[in-house]
Amino acid sequence: MILSIDTATDQASVTLSQNGEVIGTLTNDNQKDHAAWIQPAIHTLLQQKGITMQQLQAIGITAGPGSYTGLRVGMATAKGLCFALQIPLITINTLQAMAQAAIDQVGSATAHMAQPLCYCPMIDARRMEVFTAVYDEKLNEIITPKAMILDELSFKEELNNLSLICFGNGSLKWKNVSRYPNILFIDEKIDIAKSLAKIASHLHFTQNFANLAYTEPVYLKEFYTYIKK
Repeated sequence: MILSIDTATDQASVTLSQNGEVIGTLTNDNQKDHAAWIQPAIHTLLQQKGITMQQLQAIGITAGPGSYTGLRVGMATAKGLCFALQIPLITINTLQAMAQAAIDQVGSATAHMAQPLCYCPMIDARRMEVFTAVYDEKLNEIITPKAMILDELSFKEELNNLSLICFGNGSLKWKNVSRYPNILFIDEKIDIAKSLAKIASHLHFTQNFANLAYTEPVYLKEFYTYIKK
């Protein structure tokens, strides 16, 4: 029984899963409200499903990249629960979870595309910058997660040899400037609750746990605060 938490993007979620199968989930679309929403949502979800805190065997958390505030809120919540319940912490890269969700969710929409297919999640990082990576259909990294400023030549080398499926709230930026023919942009929202449950279950089975004391969010770039003069 694993509780998975995601506050990294514009839609937050808390998900209960058993043996990798989702048994309940709650979501919140108001990104500014994630911090106030997360604790009551966990309590409500457990209550709805008749599950006690003591039945949880691990906590999964999207460790980043994503919203700086959202990452800190999610990580603090997950660590606090793990410490209190004395259960392991499982960290999952947000982009990897998005890629797994897209593989499961939009496979039928890609049947017409040339092989090999790769998946490119994009999280808005303001202006023309995104957090992104590229994965193949088995979730192997083709391009490791990084912050990238997009232009019409982005991924030029990779697109000589593959077809790219782009999605996430940062992909619209590139859709407006990209001219490559072998790209499919998925406009529908990618729901990562099921993919988090699947990945967390696998990591729990292999005992791939994070260090509770020293694990930090994956920001990918320095935090910037504008100070008025």
